Amino acid sequence: MGPATIIIFLLGIANFAINRAVFDSGHPLLVRLPAASQALGSRFALGSEFAVLFFALLLSVRGWPGYAWAYGVYTAFNAGAAWLILSRRV
Repeated sequence: MGPATIIIFLLGIANFAINRAVFDSGHPLLVRLPAASQALGSRFALGSEFAVLFFALLLSVRGWPGYAWAYGVYTAFNAGAAWLILSRRV
């Protein structure tokens, strides 16, 4: 396990925390959804986040350390979108 794998793993933890913060924020767009859609949407979002993390880790371990950069950019976009949602700019 190299440094790229560790970086991707730590960024993955950050992405899960970002997603949870957005879903727990009570943003008006999320509150308007029916309860079933909220639960299903959060599960799907966390499931897709896990899939992206899993494949980034898999590719990193298989000798593609450049995916650490790609996952870092992905995390930056997630953080930017979360900031817009949590600061009520959207």
